[in-house]
Amino acid sequence: MTQPAPSFSVSESAASRVASVIARKQASATAGESVPAALRVAVEAGGCNGFQYLFSLIPADAIAGEDTRIERLGALIVVDPASLDLLAGAELTFTDKLMGAHFAVENPNAASSCGCGTSFSLA
Repeated sequence: MTQPAPSFSVSESAASRVASVIARKQASATAGESVPAALRVAVEAGGCNGFQYLFSLIPADAIAGEDTRIERLGALIVVDPASLDLLAGAELTFTDKLMGAHFAVENPNAASSCGCGTSFSLA
């Protein structure tokens, strides 16, 4: 029996924060300004451990047909196919603590990561 591949997920706190950030950006946009519609989560080579996470707000026309779309609590998060392979089983989270607020990826595929959590290596 074949097991389905683990997918990338988005926590409630991350989805809520993405929705509020996009709504705020849309409300303050001026005429003709590109308005964000989604958060793109990507992985690229680089960082201090070999791969790094990238987070960017993108307009609707920047969402590719092959992107995986995750909709939760009014937020849209998109991931390209190459990044999705490295994010299988991972979860996007958002933490808001006294020392600061930030998005993070809890990735079971990461063998090690840097202190700030934005880069990782694979086993």
